[in-house]
Amino acid sequence: QVQLVESGGGLVQPGGSLRLSCTASGIIFSISDMGWYRQAPGKEREVVASINFSGERTHYANSVKGRFTISRDNAKNTVYLQMNSLKPEDTAVYYCSPPPYDYWGQGTQVTVSS
Repeated sequence: QVQLVESGGGLVQPGGSLRLSCTASGIIFSISDMGWYRQAPGKEREVVASINFSGERTHYANSVKGRFTISRDNAKNTVYLQMNSLKPEDTAVYYCSPPPYDYWGQGTQVTVSS
């Protein structure tokens, strides 16, 4: 069974940084593309960033381009999201998932507030 465990969220001031981690099991991680998604209260879930199975190709939503960096460690079955220059509008629950599959973890809350 597929398990995705996100961690690293928290409360941070505007301009601050956080690093999210997502460890996967039950999938062949090394051949799975991975994505980070977020859902803010009252809004639909949106893709934030994605990375191909080898880590050679990445894609970012325009709203986070230049501030967020997605990476992965296939030896650890883990994908990361480094978030810098955080803004209040980044506040959301963040999830990882292997597109195009409908597998989701519990998410990790990120709150950007002074």
